[in-house]
Amino acid sequence: MAAASKEILRFPENFLWGTATSPTQVEGHIENEWTAFTAQDGGHCHVACDHYHRYPEDVEWMTKLGTNAYRFGIEWSRLQSAPFEPLNQTELARYADLLDRLIAEGITPMVVLHHFSNPPWINAAGGWTNAATIPAFVDFVQQLVAALKDKVYLWNTFNEPDTYACVAYLLGGFPPQQKWKLGQFRKVISHMASAHVQASRIIRRDGVAGGRIPEVGIAKNWTFFHAYKQFSPWDRTTAFACHYTFNKFVLDAFLGGGRRKASTFIGLNYYGRVRFHHFQAMIPASGAPVKTLKDFGFVCDDMVERYPEGLEKILPYLHRKFHLPIYITEHGSASADEDFRARDLRQNLAALHRSMQSGVDVRGFFYWSLLDNFEWQFGYTKKFGLLAVDFEDQNLPRSMKPLAEVYAKICRENGVAG
Repeated sequence: MAAASKEILRFPENFLWGTATSPTQVEGHIENEWTAFTAQDGGHCHVACDHYHRYPEDVEWMTKLGTNAYRFGIEWSRLQSAPFEPLNQTELARYADLLDRLIAEGITPMVVLHHFSNPPWINAAGGWTNAATIPAFVDFVQQLVAALKDKVYLWNTFNEPDTYACVAYLLGGFPPQQKWKLGQFRKVISHMASAHVQASRIIRRDGVAGGRIPEVGIAKNWTFFHAYKQFSPWDRTTAFACHYTFNKFVLDAFLGGGRRKASTFIGLNYYGRVRFHHFQAMIPASGAPVKTLKDFGFVCDDMVERYPEGLEKILPYLHRKFHLPIYITEHGSASADEDFRARDLRQNLAALHRSMQSGVDVRGFFYWSLLDNFEWQFGYTKKFGLLAVDFEDQNLPRSMKPLAEVYAKICRENGVAG
């Protein structure tokens, strides 16, 4: 007797199935604070995936994946060499061509305006710790929206401001590699939140084209912080302090009170959770030994503990608190075990589907990432891509991983096996 086929969990018509990248991680040939940075594996972003030159090919790969959306960043440092200058028309034309190719293939673009990088002249003046960065960024946004409003209606102002401020000013992993500068962390968040409100006003006022109303929001990374043993007061205190600083404080800064009106959607980047044991973050990204994690019964990829059921906690919470539509702007796993990645994807999409069935308005899902790429301080050791990139070959050939076939089927069927 044949086994019964699994139920297909269907998603709404016009649901966006996408992939995501960022300029520093994939483009190469870039001049920002990451250009001189050397990662833990000795790697750098000088060429990265050469998406700068290879984007026509990468759009073709998107069509093979069956995706209908692509979330990517426009690199500020390419477009302005000094504050308030006109945009570089050559670089603008390149991004416009990418957008035209996406649209021609029926792929909806979501443009990210800040993804962990700044022009050198911004960094020289103190980066986002300097309030003067706010009007400079707003000017960049105003010029860009005027140039691209016919091609873009989904705008993502800041990607993971919490991660950027934390790793740059508390943990020291991102440039300028400062540690435990809590005042600087809070200042960066405050300035970015103010810039988001002002940029949103411009996008919503000037970004209307062809009767289509633009959408704008941030992408907030949400990590659950828990104590491994609930009766451990110190680990519970550590978890609470992390939650308050990186989740509550940041969310309130961008969406609290009247600032909620500055966003028409919430972008959620969700990967999993961190549990603390004797003050140690029990995740591979923090150096916890893999064997120790397995002994504790933790299910991890190469970065964090996987926690699919967390989606059924955070999505309803955001829905109730802010009453805004949500996009899953990033979700993915880094592992050489493709069966693990496929299982993880299905489990998280099933949790997403259950949340939507309960009434949460989620309009799209962007898998991180389209390509194996330069994963910031980790270099090229963390493999998130649907497409493998052979970095040993100067031609940087792409190839589909098994998970890409799984995701392509999900995209084409607009559903996942339950």
